[in-house]
Amino acid sequence: MAYKVDNETTLMTFLLEKTSYKRADIKNFLKYERIFVDGHIQTHYAYPLKKGQSVEIGKKKESLPFPILYEDKELIVIDKPCGLLSEATANEKQKTAFAIVKNYLSLKKENTFLVHRLDQYTSGVLMFVKSKKLYEILTSDWNHYVKTRGYIAVVEGRMTKKKGTIENYLAESKTQTVYITSKQKGKKAITHYQVIASTPQYSLLKINLDTGRKNQIRVHLSSLHHPIVGDDKYHATTNPLKRLGLHANELMFIHPLTKRQMRFVSQTPQSFEKLFKNH
Repeated sequence: MAYKVDNETTLMTFLLEKTSYKRADIKNFLKYERIFVDGHIQTHYAYPLKKGQSVEIGKKKESLPFPILYEDKELIVIDKPCGLLSEATANEKQKTAFAIVKNYLSLKKENTFLVHRLDQYTSGVLMFVKSKKLYEILTSDWNHYVKTRGYIAVVEGRMTKKKGTIENYLAESKTQTVYITSKQKGKKAITHYQVIASTPQYSLLKINLDTGRKNQIRVHLSSLHHPIVGDDKYHATTNPLKRLGLHANELMFIHPLTKRQMRFVSQTPQSFEKLFKNH
């Protein structure tokens, strides 16, 4: 919505008078370049306004630095790029998927709750909800509602066994490395995999999870001596994609309130497929 300036003033003072937004909201809009004066981005709260100028909020609210796969009044599902954190860490608060989506939804006065996570260097389907009630229901029994957690992975070596299931227990060390351990010390982790293409150097896998432990796929495939390419943390020695070879390509769940089956798909990165194009 555009607002006409009647008298000389400053940008912050004008917006506090003309809108219902709080000072913190306006600072956020300025920071994320969502305020325009006469069509031009303005980020300075004390910018002097003259009579006759036009101020607009949220002109770019539809634009995000990554694709939106789905959005309705309760959900938003994005295609998270490789390298972007899902949520804040001690070292990074602002450049995260959660912070970016939260800012986008705040322009529409909607809330943001993160119900699951992807590793920083895993790309693909990441879902947020806008209702605290839905967030609490989903996170209280995530495995009950989620029916498909599908991934595509590129691993080192040609896998001789074309499909299989890895089932064991995982724990995390003080240095944040996940490892296989005993039932008494770890949490159960189940990964199903199927080879869909291979070369002498690499295999392309379709993966489905029964559990969603931290670094689960990476540790499980490394335990088979077929680590994910680019994953030097878990013993990979090659990096043909110049990134971690793991992509979350499918999420399907039963909406706990409407009982509707909802499925979201992200296309496999072209760089993954190119490795296997002539094989």
